[in-house]
Amino acid sequence: MAAMNPQTELRVRTLSIHVVTWNVASAAPPPDLSDLLQLNNLNLNLDVYVIGLQEMNCGIMSLLSDTAFEDPWSSFFMDVLSPLSFVKVSSVRMQGLLLLVFAKYQHLPFIQVLSTKSTPTGLFGCWRLEHFDRILEMQNFEAQDIPNILDHDLILWFGDMNFRIEDFGLHFVRESIKNQCYSDLWEKDQLSIAKRHDPLLREFQEGPLLFPPTYKFDKNSNNYDTSEKKRKPAWTDRILWRLKRQPQATVHTPTLSAPHFTLFLRSYVSHMLYSVSDHKPVTSTFDLELKPLVSAPLITLRPESPRTTESDMLISYSLTADFLSSPWDWIGLCKVGLRHINDYVSYVWVRDNQVSFSDGLNQVYIDISDIRETEDQFLLFYYSNNLHSVVGISTPFKIQPRSFLAEGPLDEAQPQI
Repeated sequence: MAAMNPQTELRVRTLSIHVVTWNVASAAPPPDLSDLLQLNNLNLNLDVYVIGLQEMNCGIMSLLSDTAFEDPWSSFFMDVLSPLSFVKVSSVRMQGLLLLVFAKYQHLPFIQVLSTKSTPTGLFGCWRLEHFDRILEMQNFEAQDIPNILDHDLILWFGDMNFRIEDFGLHFVRESIKNQCYSDLWEKDQLSIAKRHDPLLREFQEGPLLFPPTYKFDKNSNNYDTSEKKRKPAWTDRILWRLKRQPQATVHTPTLSAPHFTLFLRSYVSHMLYSVSDHKPVTSTFDLELKPLVSAPLITLRPESPRTTESDMLISYSLTADFLSSPWDWIGLCKVGLRHINDYVSYVWVRDNQVSFSDGLNQVYIDISDIRETEDQFLLFYYSNNLHSVVGISTPFKIQPRSFLAEGPLDEAQPQI
């Protein structure tokens, strides 16, 4: 996950986060994911999507194809979310597992020091309780203040955890589901049992299981398993979270600073609409209230008027006093609706192409000769090589070039993230 420094003033700010987990059983994306992504919920104003998929098609040809191109699920989510101003911030692919993080583009300057870590746990990374301690032990990070995963302020732990319902027979479980009598089943849920015996696991919270078990269904139906095996339904697909414990007040430290943020669960539901898999997807929506961490981007960008040169556009940008630039920093020009940071239409290395600087104001030219006449709006963003993240982004603007030059490949190497 990413270390996030959200934009704040001298007051608490709220970010809405939508978490998705779905074992897709090698299926292709269905035509419409509006319900899964809550796109029709007018009461939500989401800021971040965190999407985890399991059992994606992980054959050799699929993995080779995904290395060169975006996998179908990533492309689908980007196609749906980019017109809504969401940008893919990070992704991790691990055989049949895929983790995607999207954020609205205006939050990009406050999502810094991105870091990812993978921990294999056996065949296809299938999660079992015995892997819990191994993952916590192996998830170490370079940052000194958060060397281990448990040092993070917030942990989201979700996926197909494969927990089953003990003791009760198939008929009793199905009748309980049919009558929506879930309380008896909760007591025999293996995750609930494990939390009663494991203090560390007990620190991970979960919303109430008010939806029917999400496994196992006949594909392309809402019927529980009718195959010869007739597997017992279970809540295998779960979303947990853990907030870092705050120091306790003592006589020596009677007052303590408030925690950096507070998490509120708004919903925890399954989505019975989708039947391409033998699992139903599960989502949680959270409100994350944050205390001020940073109040302004490290870089302020603006295109200079007039924006109608023959082939170049002048860009002015200013840096905060504590920002450490790198020779490999670059400024990208992209259309509003970009899918990810590499989705630029032009770029410029800031050190190599600097034309002037004074009193913290810097200027560079960026090539716009290949941009055809369009009504689209554009954005400028500054990418910091040291922080591995976008640290400044402009407001949207239009470009109206007077002339266009022939298209041709760029001779220099393009920046990639």
